[in-house]
Amino acid sequence: MAREDLDRLRTELSGLDRQLIELVARRSELSLEIGRLKAELGRGTRDFAREKVVLERARGVARELGAPEALAERLMIELITSSLSLQEQDRVASAGSGAGKRALVIGGAGKMGRWFVGFLAAQGYLVTVADPTPVADGLPWVADWRALPLDHDLVVVASPLAATNEVLLALAERGPSGVVFDIGSLKTPLRSGLLALRDAGVQVTSVHPMFGPDTSLLSGRHVLFVDVGVPEATRAARELFAATMAEQADMDLDTHDRLIAYVLGLSHALNLAFVEALASSGEDLPLLARISSTTFDAQLGVSARVAQENPHLYFEIQALNAYGGTSLDALDRAVTRVRELVGRGDEPGFVALMERGRDYVAQRAGRP
Repeated sequence: MAREDLDRLRTELSGLDRQLIELVARRSELSLEIGRLKAELGRGTRDFAREKVVLERARGVARELGAPEALAERLMIELITSSLSLQEQDRVASAGSGAGKRALVIGGAGKMGRWFVGFLAAQGYLVTVADPTPVADGLPWVADWRALPLDHDLVVVASPLAATNEVLLALAERGPSGVVFDIGSLKTPLRSGLLALRDAGVQVTSVHPMFGPDTSLLSGRHVLFVDVGVPEATRAARELFAATMAEQADMDLDTHDRLIAYVLGLSHALNLAFVEALASSGEDLPLLARISSTTFDAQLGVSARVAQENPHLYFEIQALNAYGGTSLDALDRAVTRVRELVGRGDEPGFVALMERGRDYVAQRAGRP
């Protein structure tokens, strides 16, 4: 009887799983309809007040039914994120800003290159990929962009950072007729190429998408624009993201790299140092994981993701940034400071250090 009961319960559970997926599919359909109506009414895709109501209601229903409130909230957050992603993608496609236009993505077989290929194709652009590596999705492809007449409406340079400036300089000699922009993580190493394009009369600007190739929802993500003296090109690049929920920011070449030294350089270095310290400690990671704390797990999770990224790109971000040494020096001073305070038993100094950090990070939430 116990075996029969177990089979019956499992069958019932499988049926509920199917119903859940059916409901998710129907919810997605409704979300698309809502997104289209919001577009007609001129409303933004994201409504934080509405999201708050949805989450509070989910927690309330969970309390009534005796279900875990935290689980209900996590489930609704995933559903909201999925809905927003669908609405954003639908709005980008509906905008059709690239309809009838042609785009060339140099380095389009790379990870971020493929992201831009899909992003531009969704807007109606006829995209050609130029990359030594062939693409397998039926898109027009050439191994070398130099074989093309460069009469595209848009040229995106998504080649590896170390090669990008050479590509920009070579493009300047050809004088493309359309808008040209790179997506490099650093900008000062590209200065000569960008300025050569500008001086050649090309509509050139520079873009830095602050997200990875697996990103599907741009809400809360940042896209940086570096104007190099051709504002109409920057406006055209910004317009590509107008239908998304990405947050846009403008800055000059040097400010960009000075800030990126901390946003990327410091954060990468800190997490790589954490992994290196563990790897060279001789301690058994499975044992550490069995006795780990919440802080350790969170730090290890971030560091593990960093360690899985492209090491060549991460080296370039450290080595090619003229401002990179500043953030690494700051990290070195901070570690030395902590060690000194602990070494001499300076508890008041240690407390002051933590309070200073607490006050600094509080600025992000707008707290005094």
